[in-house]
Amino acid sequence: MNKRLFISSMVFVFITEIALLVIFALQKVENLQDAVAVNEVVHLVQEKWNTAEWYQDRTGLGYTVIDSKGTVLYKSRNGISESINQAVLHRDTILDIETKGKTPGKIIIYNESAQEMQKWKQNAVIIIISAITVQFIICALYFIYIKKTIISPFNRLKDFAGRIAGGNLDIPLEMDRQNLFGAFTESFDIMRSELKRAQLAEAEANASKKELVAKLSHDIKTPVASIKAVSELGAALADRNRDKENYTNIINKAGQINALVTNLFTATLDELKQLSVVPSVIESKELKEMLQSSDYFGYASLTEVPGCMLHVDRLRLQQVFDNIFANSYKYADTRIDVCFLIDGKNLKIIIEDYGGGIKEEELPFIKEKFRRGGNSEGIEGSGLGLFISDYFMKEMGGGLVIENGKNGLRVTVEISLSGTVSGRK
Repeated sequence: MNKRLFISSMVFVFITEIALLVIFALQKVENLQDAVAVNEVVHLVQEKWNTAEWYQDRTGLGYTVIDSKGTVLYKSRNGISESINQAVLHRDTILDIETKGKTPGKIIIYNESAQEMQKWKQNAVIIIISAITVQFIICALYFIYIKKTIISPFNRLKDFAGRIAGGNLDIPLEMDRQNLFGAFTESFDIMRSELKRAQLAEAEANASKKELVAKLSHDIKTPVASIKAVSELGAALADRNRDKENYTNIINKAGQINALVTNLFTATLDELKQLSVVPSVIESKELKEMLQSSDYFGYASLTEVPGCMLHVDRLRLQQVFDNIFANSYKYADTRIDVCFLIDGKNLKIIIEDYGGGIKEEELPFIKEKFRRGGNSEGIEGSGLGLFISDYFMKEMGGGLVIENGKNGLRVTVEISLSGTVSGRK
């Protein structure tokens, strides 16, 4: 339903409602009786007063025949006036019956206008309620249209932007050209691709830098060790104190150079501290939405999530799930089982695929920076996902356990329950 159709429908329903209200306001209650039918009934009763024929209702009017003492001789139907007092209150027509110069009784013609007006009101109410119902349905359909074409795509863009801000560039943004954000989603995904390409280039540069530092450190440490050894020998053989002091200074400086070169190996690890982790308390039911968001191929089957409160950084936990599912997609490409277990002070989320796992000797090192398994040859990646995920979980007071399961690689995400984190209530 587009905007023009919605506005046209609403205007039509609105005009219909206004027209019904105007007609209802201008409607008047008529107290007039059908003179022809009344005359026919009166004539019949007068003519056949002493017989039974006039007791037959031939006109469709509601009427009552009473004698001079007020006794009811005949009623054409139930629910009509039976006395002069009732007839006066109801504004019925009261006529004398004259036969042979006498007035043996009266006929009361029931006033039908109130019933007719009541029927008209009921019909008007039904029509107005129907119009309001149609209006509600149109609004509901338009809301569904707005939600599908604007709200939901906007929320996807919002989540996507949050992932980009968190450094996750592996999950693509689905493009839907049928909604108003179609062009934006395409542009956003192009941006993600470019950022990912830049990230891979940066990772390659970092890997090259690490290799270069290792080579330089080896080349530097070898002559420094020789200088230190010669200086120690010279200090041992020197006769003068001045010479011993000089050799000692050389030894100390050589040790300082050796320490500086060693620090080059760990310098890149300081970059990890720039990724802030700010845990808060969330409900465990949010995990289902987060896992489904990471499982964009729909491979995972989830068991029921236990009800509890968790101490996590929602953005960082989402990034952890994204990394785990992205790795499973790249290296296994099978269905994934996800189950939950409360173990003491932790909620364990066990994620296992059916890809056969990795070599046992690679498991102790798989979470190291730039370390990838032997099955990663020819597959795009930087070797940072599990390293960063492990860092995030430790910062949140949890953990990340990687092992080979029965069918494939099993990753257990351990999340601290709220109230069990040290120093927190």
